[in-house]
Amino acid sequence: MNTLYLGDCLNVLRDNVPDQSVDLIYIDPPFNSKRDYNIFFDDKEIQTQRIAFEDTWTLKNIQDSLAELHTLKTDYLYFLLLTYQKVAPHAFPYLTMMSLRILEMHRVLKQTGSFYLHCDPTMSHYLKTICDLVFGVKNFANEVIWQRINAKGNVQRKFGAVHDILFRYSKNMGDEIWNQVYRPLDDSYVNKMYRFIEEETGRRYRLSDLTAPIQRASKGQLYEWKGITPPRTRCWVYAKDKMQELEDSGLIVYSKNGIPNLKRYLDSNEGEKIPDVWTDIPQTIGNEFLGYPTQKPKALLERIINASSNEGDTVLDGFSGCGTTVDAAEGLHRNWIGIDISPIAISLIKRRLNDTYGEHLNKFEVRGTPTDEQSAIELWKQNPNAFQDWWLTEFEVFSTTFGTKGADKGIDGIAQYLVTPLNPPFGKGGKQKGGSTFGGEEGVIRAAFQVKGGVHIQSKDIDALLGAMDKHKCGLGVFLTIAEPTKPMLDTIASSGFIEIPGFKIPRLQILTLEDYFKNKLLKLPKYNITFKAARLKGKRKQNQMKMDI
Repeated sequence: MNTLYLGDCLNVLRDNVPDQSVDLIYIDPPFNSKRDYNIFFDDKEIQTQRIAFEDTWTLKNIQDSLAELHTLKTDYLYFLLLTYQKVAPHAFPYLTMMSLRILEMHRVLKQTGSFYLHCDPTMSHYLKTICDLVFGVKNFANEVIWQRINAKGNVQRKFGAVHDILFRYSKNMGDEIWNQVYRPLDDSYVNKMYRFIEEETGRRYRLSDLTAPIQRASKGQLYEWKGITPPRTRCWVYAKDKMQELEDSGLIVYSKNGIPNLKRYLDSNEGEKIPDVWTDIPQTIGNEFLGYPTQKPKALLERIINASSNEGDTVLDGFSGCGTTVDAAEGLHRNWIGIDISPIAISLIKRRLNDTYGEHLNKFEVRGTPTDEQSAIELWKQNPNAFQDWWLTEFEVFSTTFGTKGADKGIDGIAQYLVTPLNPPFGKGGKQKGGSTFGGEEGVIRAAFQVKGGVHIQSKDIDALLGAMDKHKCGLGVFLTIAEPTKPMLDTIASSGFIEIPGFKIPRLQILTLEDYFKNKLLKLPKYNITFKAARLKGKRKQNQMKMDI
């Protein structure tokens, strides 16, 4: 079954993916150790950087990983990293962490499999040395240059950086799955080369030489044809029986001097074989863009998947981000495994797949997220920030901290809901009649979420949420807690009143315990959550993302 894993791909691969079980691996990892793994939805007033991988880059973990590489008897890799520790200390932590993960990916890849590593020029030269040692230099297939944008106008004293790099390796060169991919012929090439039109059929064609260099001649390619013999340095392309077959099929056209030429039809040309410089796939824009800064265009992944796998094969992405790889794999009828360390990414991917494929989506499983109250409490004990992010993303809520360790300001997440514009309680501009602004967009109401772990919660926590609601112009407030609320808290919530939206009456404040959540108790919230940009449902128009203005 197709599977989404929440977790570090190193652990997920080791614990869940058997040897030689994957046909194609594509990864687009972070490019250096100073940039944390997932960055979401930059905002001027809030740093929304996800620090889910923050502890991985600690000195202890780096040294432990280096020691593990030594234990695995990967001596050349170990000594290469020791060298980088001295000559490229800025790259050393990143390369150490990536080495272990690439080794695991090599393990799970089939003998017929291919591995694609997507990176930018800041780390590509280092990463290639790692991949050469893991896969073997003889299994290096391509360095693909992908031109993601056309120009950069704001650069000074250097050329504009407009491309990324993709390294392609085979597990065992010569055995890998390879399907030649083509792109349409350029119009200028067609007009120049396919100048003839067949009167009987209207088909366009060109004429090509039927001779070849003498160096490639075999005994059967040296003969006289219709009184014509090739020049001394040339031979016929085909043996005589093949020439006769072409003649009988009407595919040989003779010049005024009797020189034979082969007729090649435009509609028989599959297109131009894709070279290793890709300039025809632009960066993600328009309806496909989900607001994810490192999002890659789906066409890029479709090209890779079509070239290096077949229907029914398994595709794996160890750094799934917003899920472009699994989306492309699903659409091309491949099985897939997606892994990401961020709960926000997992939530985004789930929504993207459901929005894109609807009832046609194949069943998939999500692993690594809490499945009951006890496992959720264990997550809180291990990593309170990850627990917070997980619970918020279950409601498709924009986390305002994304795991950062800082002072609690009474609000952990913001959600936005679409309601019918210009109806009570909204007037023009999304304002409640009577004064309070619930959002900067017409017909939008905002909800503030607060998450509390531990056993000690008090009325002042509700007061802090109310204050945050006013500050951030939120019409609704939700308090999520592991512990049971006190009576004064429940009294405050009960006295907070209701908000009316067209057809519904919603409590202004609500509280939900972890126990009730796993008993499937539901919050009363507007139907249309537009917090994150939704992938376009085929055949339907996609709702634009609203500004958070936090």
